[in-house]
Amino acid sequence: MFCIEEELKKLPASPGVYLMHDEKDEIIYVGKAISLKNRVRQYFQVSRKRTAKIEQMISRISRFEYIVTDSELEALILECNLIKEHRPKYNTMLKDDKGYPFIKVTVNEEFPRVVFARTMKKDKAKYFGPYTSSGAVKDTIELLTKIYKIRTCNRSLPKEIGNGRPCLNYQIKKCCAPCMGYISSEEYKKHIDEVLEFLNGNFSDVTDMLEKKMYAASEEMRFEEAAEFRDLINSVKAISVKQKITKDDSMDRDIIAYAMEGNDAVVQVFFIRNGKMLGREHFHIGLAPHDLGKDVITNFIKQYYGGLPFIPKELLVQEEVDDRELIEKWLTVKRGQKVVIKLPKKGEKEKLVELAKKNAQIVLEQDKDKIKSEERRTRGAIKEIDNLLGLDYTKRIEAYDISNTNGFESVGSMIVYEDGKPKRSDYRKFKIKWVKGPNDYASMKEVLTRRFLHGLKEMEEIKASGMAEEYGSFTRFPDLIMMDGGRGQVNIALEVLEGLGLNIPVCGMVKDDHHRTRGLYFNNIEIPIDRHSEGFRLITRVQDEAHRFAITFHKDLRNKKQVHSILDDIEGIGTARRKALMREFKTLEAIKEATIEELKKVPLMNESAARKVYEFFH
Repeated sequence: MFCIEEELKKLPASPGVYLMHDEKDEIIYVGKAISLKNRVRQYFQVSRKRTAKIEQMISRISRFEYIVTDSELEALILECNLIKEHRPKYNTMLKDDKGYPFIKVTVNEEFPRVVFARTMKKDKAKYFGPYTSSGAVKDTIELLTKIYKIRTCNRSLPKEIGNGRPCLNYQIKKCCAPCMGYISSEEYKKHIDEVLEFLNGNFSDVTDMLEKKMYAASEEMRFEEAAEFRDLINSVKAISVKQKITKDDSMDRDIIAYAMEGNDAVVQVFFIRNGKMLGREHFHIGLAPHDLGKDVITNFIKQYYGGLPFIPKELLVQEEVDDRELIEKWLTVKRGQKVVIKLPKKGEKEKLVELAKKNAQIVLEQDKDKIKSEERRTRGAIKEIDNLLGLDYTKRIEAYDISNTNGFESVGSMIVYEDGKPKRSDYRKFKIKWVKGPNDYASMKEVLTRRFLHGLKEMEEIKASGMAEEYGSFTRFPDLIMMDGGRGQVNIALEVLEGLGLNIPVCGMVKDDHHRTRGLYFNNIEIPIDRHSEGFRLITRVQDEAHRFAITFHKDLRNKKQVHSILDDIEGIGTARRKALMREFKTLEAIKEATIEELKKVPLMNESAARKVYEFFH
């Protein structure tokens, strides 16, 4: 369980972004902080005065998480990205979706311009940013225009060269007037190359020049002019801050780093999409003896990306990957485009990997107790159940349940737990087809028969195709089947398995008179369980989940039946005609009483359709 008080004690005094989750695990608020420790704790201090909105938000917080950054600026950029991605309910002040600005250099033009832009477009221009200060961006564009005499007009050059006369900027020496042919395209592009150098971070020459002019103006007591140079220097410094959180290359990439201690490791993944960091995820890894860092990264990539529908173009990793070229080929095939794995040694990419590593280390240090608790409630609980039943390690458990209302719309559910955790992608639903009326035993027999027949059929197809390592949805058989009931349900399962030639252990989850689990029925013996053990808690979770899944499916089917219109049962009356009839007559009774002539007058209805409706009711 997530204990807010305990987690507050572990907060670092570092800049970063925090995400508040509600009981459904939806993100309801994203914020940034200079010190996560100070900022996040403030939300839970009773003595602080808060607005009604904040009070309401706090009452819904079930847990929080955070991402550490190297500076408040990076936290600000990341906060903006995450808010746009998740649109949390309580971040209402950002619903206008206003973004941070870019500097755009229109290198796709013969005589490029340097302009302010709110969004990046695929127009072959070069974009720099996004930046946090619109004022600094505008000042820098003004500075670049002044220093390098870049045009600001929208004239179509060279088509309009010589039309009219040069503008005011030429008169005040802020433009070299390419519109009049006063500078060649080649010479003008040299100016643009210097602008690009500046925007790429080579700005020391400009700041040195501005500082000299500022000091000179100050010594000559031209203080207003000196102040202008000072402000321009501050704008240049603001615009030149390196921002690791958002890159301007619009690439999809994942940043992968790890931290390890003893038998535990945490892998941290930063997801960068279209150049922006939109989220992260961490994964706890159980280490094998003598595992090295490269083993952690290599095995993680193979296991994690093997099951993903989307593969980014680039993976930045903390350690060199074994069989890198082979894995790249495999990922390239899955993506359909070239995928590369890189180990950055310097620059912004290396800093991103370091940041992911820092976050992995924080998670590992703070989650030690959580990891041990999770281990006890999952694999530890499995071991307890195995010891009770005398089994080897049970990796996959399947549990089944039946739900109906007096035999109406009987359904079956199959849920799956692997390593003590639900594997919802393998859950399956069954509409009972072979059994009429309320017969749970016969319904369960149908569900189990269909499930394992399907699995055996898939195995045959896989074997025939030669894809020995591929698995279908039903191909993986369980190591243990748990039935919601005692001897009767267990015997039904054993009968089905025996008939199909399968040997899978089956136990029943036996309930007491108060409908609470009291033990397991296995090998014709009821085995009592310590109600305070992790094994007992896991059995209860499995039983409750199987029941919940069946009930939910059953409710969905009932609701669909309730909204089913009797008009749908008339041949030739589809959705459009049904809606037209209801719009015209308002009620079903009015439709029943209508004549064929009246029905024919309804839009979309013809004589044949009108006659079918009339005859249906008469």
